[in-house]
Amino acid sequence: MASDQVRIAVVEEQALFRKALCQVLAKDDRFKVIAECVDHCDLQRIAASKPDITLLDVDFQKGDPVDAVKLLRETHPNGKICLLSMHAQQALLERSLVFGLEGYVIKDIGLMDLSRALLAIHAGDFYVDPRLAGSMLRRMSERRYKGDPSELSDRETDVIQLIAIGLSNKQISEKLFLSEKTVKNHISRIFSKLNVTARTQAAIYAIKSGLA
Repeated sequence: MASDQVRIAVVEEQALFRKALCQVLAKDDRFKVIAECVDHCDLQRIAASKPDITLLDVDFQKGDPVDAVKLLRETHPNGKICLLSMHAQQALLERSLVFGLEGYVIKDIGLMDLSRALLAIHAGDFYVDPRLAGSMLRRMSERRYKGDPSELSDRETDVIQLIAIGLSNKQISEKLFLSEKTVKNHISRIFSKLNVTARTQAAIYAIKSGLA
């Protein structure tokens, strides 16, 4: 097995979907499924296996899915968490971001897109299904920044808003008509001003501050 494989844990109640998902991931040499779980009550076992990414189903969650996100974050702080759902639940996304969620995937995603999403999350990026990201973008246009307007420049505010909906540096550069180098410079200044080190943390700031 390659030492640089992304270690995946799958928490999914539906047996058929879970087995199919695990088989698909197992066929890709870039991934290794190290744990499966049907019950969110057994998340301690999942955390103990120390996956790089936990794919967490929310459709059949008996309690609040955010509690599961919080538990995973507390028991395995270095692991990344990606929600799986049949629906684009914006409120759930926003609440989960507070606890460091890294991704939100809708179950009809294509296999190639799923692979790209998981690799992006593993690399430290934030991934949200474009349909959900679009909804967040529309909401951003209806809301104003509620924080200290002197903390971030107008352009930095534009950039952090787009980070919050999961856009990559390339996508941000295309949307704002900036070079990727300029976008990277803006992100570096944002991280410095907010005292954060990851895009997810910047996204959480944007949510809490009313930017997204």
